[in-house]
Amino acid sequence: MIDTATPERMLIVGAGSSGLAVAKNFLEHGIPFECIEREDDVGGNWYYGRPASSVYRSTHLISSKRLTEYTDYPMPEDYPEYPSQQQAWEYLKSYARHFKLYDAISFNTSIERLEPSDGIWQAKLSDGRAARYRGVVICNGHNWDPKWPELPGRFEGLSLHSAAYKTPEVLAGRRVLVIGAGNSGCDIAVESAQHAAVTMHSVRRGYHYLPKFLLGKPIDECGERLLNWRIPLWLRRAITRVLVRLSLGPPWRVGLQAPDHKLFEAHPIINSQLYYYLGHGRIRPKPDVAELLSDGVRFVDGSREPFDVIVYATGFKISFPFIDQRHLNIQDGRPNLYLNIFHPTDDHLFVAGLIQPDSGQWGLVDLQAKLIAQVLRLEIDDPAAYARFRELKREPKNDLGSGIRYLMSSRHLLEVEHHSYRRRLQKMIGQFDGTE
Repeated sequence: MIDTATPERMLIVGAGSSGLAVAKNFLEHGIPFECIEREDDVGGNWYYGRPASSVYRSTHLISSKRLTEYTDYPMPEDYPEYPSQQQAWEYLKSYARHFKLYDAISFNTSIERLEPSDGIWQAKLSDGRAARYRGVVICNGHNWDPKWPELPGRFEGLSLHSAAYKTPEVLAGRRVLVIGAGNSGCDIAVESAQHAAVTMHSVRRGYHYLPKFLLGKPIDECGERLLNWRIPLWLRRAITRVLVRLSLGPPWRVGLQAPDHKLFEAHPIINSQLYYYLGHGRIRPKPDVAELLSDGVRFVDGSREPFDVIVYATGFKISFPFIDQRHLNIQDGRPNLYLNIFHPTDDHLFVAGLIQPDSGQWGLVDLQAKLIAQVLRLEIDDPAAYARFRELKREPKNDLGSGIRYLMSSRHLLEVEHHSYRRRLQKMIGQFDGTE
């Protein structure tokens, strides 16, 4: 017999930090769901050593715990300001236990294919099931599919992406080049400086580097205070430039290029140790790579250097291998979604966690999940309000009024200014639950 009844359950793809937030909010709003997870435990990217995890053993959060944690589940008081990857994973497991999410997750189960059909979603799962769902929330993350640069030539030494880098033994006593100026690139360069014979760090342009602590506080908490005081952008830039210059000194003193953009126009690079090892000669800054050689590289300035290992900290692709891209309203290399969450025309397709904020993410995704749950409840409880929301999301406009123009690069396809984005989510949640 063919099941023709309209399914009630939602499907949550992934039990990482985003999938857990969605599952928690669905439970609180009484929305039936199934959450599937390819690994044998929760945590996603923070489940160190698993195939889809890109964190290395020494990884710590680059946002402070207070601006990273979920909105209703504080991190433990005895956690440091910047928790380690192990502590982050323990926190996510504790969150799942606290909100009784484990029983709602199908572990060791991945999604092979996802297709819409006659107003429902059909999924082919790795356990052999062909399941039907009312809708789907995609929470598969965007830091797992490595992006490699296209460079001429061929290097015959060891090449690895930062996603595959785990411990410094692979660098010990060797000549190492780290390519990429993101937070992972800077962290790995610093770790290499402590273990490798030679460490060089190649970046394409000049960047603004910020210390993890400023005036004794995590730097994002200092920035949050300025945002809460509604200090205008130009003045926040001026204040931050002065304080950072006093804390780290000018970039040219350690051989770094001058930034080619305004402060906050690129995803922040948070690192207190990079300047230290540059200043001690343990890291040598280099420009962009022009060509790979059999035993090293040639840089755009014409210099050549021999290397044993090249680490590519060159970011990740935005990938959804289980669904045809035409279903995701892909524009300019990313799904074009209202508030980075809601599909403009498919009312039961959502994406959670598809953002790269300039501070912590988990609390923002908690708000995303709360809003998804509210919208699903509106469809049943308040059809008129739901109809108004459907019209609102038909023209995705994600300018949240922060006044910041990000650099045009693939690195910033998912960038959001956390403070204005959070306020936007909170305002809409307040409108739906009657608190605003």
